[in-house]
Amino acid sequence: MNQERMQGNWRQFKGKVKEQWGKLTDDDLEVIAGKREQLLGKIQERHGISKEEAERQVAVWKNRNPTDFFERY
Repeated sequence: MNQERMQGNWRQFKGKVKEQWGKLTDDDLEVIAGKREQLLGKIQERHGISKEEAERQVAVWKNRNPTDFFERY
């Protein structure tokens, strides 16, 4: 997949992420840039939760919003 298409997919995807975890900033989303571990870390940091809770929330969210985004990038 080319870089341009990946960036377009991330822009669309990050809107959904921000809807779920509203304390994430636009700067956070730029740092995350589609990386699952970065997403988990920022959720932990901004929402003050454990890694396990962040992983649980991402798993639940992913089940409600099926995507293979993290597996592709």
